[in-house]
This record gives sequence, C-alpha cells and structure tokens, in this order.
Amino acid sequence: MNATAGDLGLNNGMSNTLPSLFISHGSPMIALEPGAAGAFLERLGPAIDATFGRPKAIVALSAHTLTREPAALAAARHEAVYDFGGFDQRLYAMRYDAPGAPALADRVSELLAPAGVPLHRLDRGGLDHGIWTALKYVYPQADVPVLPLGWSPQATPAALFALGQALAPLAAEGVLIIGTGSITHNLRKVAMAGMHRQSTPPEAPQSAAFRTWFAEHSATRDWPALFDYRARAPHAVDMHPSDEHLLPWYIAAGAGGREATPQRLHESVTHGVLGMDTYAFGASAGRLAATVVA
Repeated sequence: MNATAGDLGLNNGMSNTLPSLFISHGSPMIALEPGAAGAFLERLGPAIDATFGRPKAIVALSAHTLTREPAALAAARHEAVYDFGGFDQRLYAMRYDAPGAPALADRVSELLAPAGVPLHRLDRGGLDHGIWTALKYVYPQADVPVLPLGWSPQATPAALFALGQALAPLAAEGVLIIGTGSITHNLRKVAMAGMHRQSTPPEAPQSAAFRTWFAEHSATRDWPALFDYRARAPHAVDMHPSDEHLLPWYIAAGAGGREATPQRLHESVTHGVLGMDTYAFGASAGRLAATVVA
C-alpha cells in the first residue's frame, strides 16, 4: 500500500506550503571555503524554519546523482559521499550523516505514476557532494530526513520541469524540494583561473552575461526562452559545456509552477566563472525572499 501524507506525518497546511529551491554548490571546496554563498546558506535554513516551520523531509535532486530513469535512494540513513578527486584532503574527513526518508519514496512514486514515470526504489544510501556540501550549511545538525532522487541528464529542460510539476504536491506536505548544481559551471575555466590560488579573480564577462540573462528571463517567467536556454542565452555552451549542473534548476522551477515568479535569493561568483546563485520557486517564494534576502 502506498504511503499517504498522513502516514508520513507531513504538514498539509496550505499556508505553510514550502517553496522549492535551486542551490548552486559550485565545487566541493564550498565545504571548506564558504564564501558569500556559504554565509547565505547558513541564513537560509533558519529563514525557512521561521517562515514555514522545519521541513519534515527533503527531496534532493543533484547534478551528481544521475540515472537513466528517476530513482530514489531510500535507505534509512545516509552518509556523505566523496565523489571527487584532487581536492583538499580535509574534505575527505568531513561527515554529514543524515536520516533517510524511505516512506517518502512511496509518496514520490505515487505522484509520478499518473505522468507515466516509473520510480526505481533503491534501498541504499549516500549523499553526493552536491547535496551534503549545501545541506551542511542549511541544516548543519543533519537532522532533517533526506531522500536523494536520481534523474536523467538526457531529459530536456521542459521534461524536467514536468517532473518538478509532478512533485509539486509535496511542498504542501512539509517536504522541501531542492535541486543543486551551479548557475554557471565550466571547470576548464576554473582550472585556468587557478582553483587553489588565494586571490579571487573578477567575474568573467561571459558568466555575468549568462547569469543576468537567466535572472531577467526568470523575472518575466519567459519559460519558452528558459527551456531553450542553450540556443538563446548568451555564452550558454561556454558556461555549461554539459548542462547537468543547470538542469536541476528546471526541476525545482517545475515544482513551483508556471504562474509563480522565480525569486533569485542570492547571487555571487567564485573563481570568476562558478555562479553561486540560489533561486526559490512557487507562490510562497516571495515570503522566503522577504525573510532571507539581506
């Protein structure tokens, strides 16, 4: 029997419907070098709690947990996964041990079924670095259950928006939907800039142009342009040689719906080309923006 919202102990109060989020995690180094984005994420969790109440669970869709079809990691407990190499050795000693949300996998399956989307349930755990490096700032006590949800990077932005739309009812049930990636992400340019040097280079004009275009078209809800960003946005292929780091934005946006204006909660850049913007989506995104934007 599929789990219901009541079975999960979720909050059905519409007044506390959560916004969905896209969080740019940049590189694993954010865990050691929080910068402006990390400082913002430290404020984000308390702002969510103060405005809507503590989420009952998190559905996390990251650029680093990719599958051919949607798949839920439905373990009872998760640990940080060190899915990277060549970084500061201190990263490999960091932990983020969070409870899982296995019952929530049944609810997600129930929501995806009408769209004809099968959900594969895997009784295994693990939070990739796109998830745990963000959550260590948002919920540092690791006390909110997490359900990582794998998705296909071959899907179009419009198809991923539809996936987010299918997940949208979770927001009224106390579940926080988070997509993590980076609003701009070209690691070759990061390497050229020198990831480990002390000085911070200015933002590349290509990154600034792309982030501005994305913010402006989000503010006008120009979904056709956003879905076709690779052809229409300036420097799109340069800023996303492959687009798996941007695609979670569309899942989170879909969960917020077409009618609500996306809210850019934070903007900053590291290494000159890694955009660290955070967006909120849905009818309640403005309430969160009013609380957290400094």
